[in-house]
Amino acid sequence: MRILLVEDQPQQAHYTEKALREGGHAVDVASEGKTGLFLATTEPYDVIVLDRMLPQVDGLTILRTLRASGSQVPILLLTALAEVDDRVEGLRAGADDYLGKPFSSAELLARVDALARRRQAQPTEASHQLRVGDLVLDRLSRTVRRGGRKLDLQPREYQLLEYLMRHAGHVVTRTMLLEGVWNYHFDPGTNVIDVHISKLRAKIDGDGQEPLLQTIRGAGYRLGNSVE
Repeated sequence: MRILLVEDQPQQAHYTEKALREGGHAVDVASEGKTGLFLATTEPYDVIVLDRMLPQVDGLTILRTLRASGSQVPILLLTALAEVDDRVEGLRAGADDYLGKPFSSAELLARVDALARRRQAQPTEASHQLRVGDLVLDRLSRTVRRGGRKLDLQPREYQLLEYLMRHAGHVVTRTMLLEGVWNYHFDPGTNVIDVHISKLRAKIDGDGQEPLLQTIRGAGYRLGNSVE
């Protein structure tokens, strides 16, 4: 599995990274919250191991931002705070599990593996519905709703939105869209993507609603609430 570890204490980060790597996982490490949030929203991870107390951007803010953007990546919250209210606050912010410091490497690996198994065994309903905030795409009925209002999408717009929702919270490049939506393995040199993105944005972000479809200059597009 690919794991993101966000931990600002060097000794703790080294111990945790070593335990995860010895457990057979690939690990990226961020030493403060801003970098951790950037990686979490631009790279695909199977699990995020997140310290609660971080400089620049704290763990709870990262949790809330990821969940608001539609990300469903399992998150294990590390905390030195022992009070029940603190743990409950973390779970309500979007954590899937928490682990108090200090902890053993065996328990860390067991909890990470449990989160990964839980994600693979999601309920049937979740497998045919994609959600980003109040935007819902149902793959069985091929319908899209935002805030309960049904949106009328053309077939290509539906395919484009489904692809963006499957990568919610991450930057999607033009090359990815050409290959994943149009099945082009070359750049046709047209503005086909721009035209469809513009039409799709008008439909899902219309009526003064909070914008979900963002253009990331020089990179591509991202579906989800802004993390700037």
